[in-house]
Amino acid sequence: MTNITIRSANPGDAQAIWNIYRYYVEKTAISFEITVPTEDEIRRRIEKVLTAFPYLVAVDGDRVIGYAYAGPFIPREAYGHCAEVSIYVSKEKTHSGVGGLLYKELFRKLKDMGITNVYACIGLPEQEDEFLTNNSPLFHSHMGFTEVGRFRNCGKKFGRFYHMIWMEKLL
Repeated sequence: MTNITIRSANPGDAQAIWNIYRYYVEKTAISFEITVPTEDEIRRRIEKVLTAFPYLVAVDGDRVIGYAYAGPFIPREAYGHCAEVSIYVSKEKTHSGVGGLLYKELFRKLKDMGITNVYACIGLPEQEDEFLTNNSPLFHSHMGFTEVGRFRNCGKKFGRFYHMIWMEKLL
């Protein structure tokens, strides 16, 4: 991983981010989005996040191989010290340490902003299947998150119901 760098995303990264995210929408229940957003929509999402929160990409040489970003947990002033985080790594780079690098830098930036609590909304299968495993909850646990809430059968994708959990990390 010596060539991996973490930098702020920019709207020009939209195509690379779209390429990574498309797999998760089309082939997994990791994202509960059913339809792949357009590249222009991804660009708009990047621009919106960057107005108030960090949006980071992991780059190997000149290729974006993962991204992580934060946004408001709940858009009310009393929750201003909290953020919701999200992370995606290209399929061929999962379990390579890229996710840990992205989250560590994201958490550092959020802490510098005064964020003390981060939350992740994660799909969870009743039993692992070809669309959803326990990898994401395990990764988040490894990164210091703990489960704080569970919603049963609240997401339906590929004709199957999945649970959703909230995990929390105190920075």
